[in-house]
Amino acid sequence: PRQSRRRKSVAIAYEAGQSDGAEPRARWEPPRWREQLQRIHQMRSGRDAPVDEMGVHRCYDTSAPPEVMRYQVLLALMLSSQTKDQVTSAAMLRLRRRGLTVDSVLQMDEESLGQIIYPVGFWRNKVKYIKQTTAILKQKYGGDIPSTVEELVQLPGVGPKMAHLAMHIAWDSVAGIAVDTHVHRISNRLQWVQKETKSPEQTRVALEEWLPRDLWKEINWLLVGFGQQTCLPVNPRCSQCLNQDICPAAKRL
Repeated sequence: PRQSRRRKSVAIAYEAGQSDGAEPRARWEPPRWREQLQRIHQMRSGRDAPVDEMGVHRCYDTSAPPEVMRYQVLLALMLSSQTKDQVTSAAMLRLRRRGLTVDSVLQMDEESLGQIIYPVGFWRNKVKYIKQTTAILKQKYGGDIPSTVEELVQLPGVGPKMAHLAMHIAWDSVAGIAVDTHVHRISNRLQWVQKETKSPEQTRVALEEWLPRDLWKEINWLLVGFGQQTCLPVNPRCSQCLNQDICPAAKRL
């Protein structure tokens, strides 16, 4: 019981405007993070990573009606999971050539849909998720997509990262940080988390505790491209990285 009360006290201490009589706890932030971020901006100034040229924000029809555009954003995000941007982009182009709307996907049989989206990762599962999610969008949302993270993650095949990116791209709303494997990996290498995190979702929570909210929208784009070009999953190019001298992981990798 004593341990339970202690946990509750800590949780309340983090809430703005709350006080239990104790001195407010100073918000933790990583040392030199602004300098590290500024250097990542420099390295990303060319905007020539795969995510820049073929990311989800490039995969939808900007001339389509708003609800169709939002649906295409969501579909691109579903296809992008564990799939290279180049493969996702090509699959979306094939779908759009067939007329990519809620109704067109509902009329398509699973075999045809599978042939179009192949070879995206886990394409068989994604065929089922796309069909199920599209049916829900038609029945519950009038063919549009939900406008909250809470509703988006209830859709088959939609995780937190996809939901936050859908809010950013489709609704132009910042509800949280979109954390994928690149953001998760780099945040741990730079020690932008107070203690090592084991999953992207843990990293999202840790980053949101200290990263200024005006940076939430851009951090995914910045770190994904950085992870694709320099801070690679295996054999990162530390010798080419402007942060080599101030990255906690550089000497170990």
